[in-house]
Amino acid sequence: MTEILDEGPFFHGTKAALQVGGLFTAGFPSNYRPEILMNHIYFTALRDGAGLAAELAAGDGDPHVYLVEPTGEFENDPNVTDKKFPGNPTRSYRSREPLRVVAEVHDWTRLTPEALQTWRDRLAEVAANRGEIIN
Repeated sequence: MTEILDEGPFFHGTKAALQVGGLFTAGFPSNYRPEILMNHIYFTALRDGAGLAAELAAGDGDPHVYLVEPTGEFENDPNVTDKKFPGNPTRSYRSREPLRVVAEVHDWTRLTPEALQTWRDRLAEVAANRGEIIN
C-alpha cells in the first residue's frame, strides 16, 4: 500500500474486554452473519461509529470502544465504501494484520434503546435476506 488512506486516530468497537497492548485479530465470526469467519479485522476513524459497532457486537458483555493502531497495511472496507456509499464517508477500514489497543475510550455517544433496536431490526432484515458480506 503506497497511498495513505486516513491518518486516524482509529477506533474499534466490541464486547471483548482487552488491555492496553492487546491485539484484535481476524478469524472470528462476523457480528452480522455468525456463520462467516472473518478474514479481516474492521475499524473506523469515527469514534461514534466504533460505538455503534460495540453496541451491535455479538455477545452479552458491555460495549467497549478502543483507540487502536493498525500493525500492518489496511484498506477501505468494501462492505460500505463505493458499494453502499460513494467514497468512504464512514471512514471504515479493514486489515488482515492485528490492531493494537492503545487505550479504552469512554467519551463515545451511546444509542438510545429505541435507536439500538432500530439498528438490530435493520441488521436482522439484512441477515434474513442473506445480505452479502465481502470477506
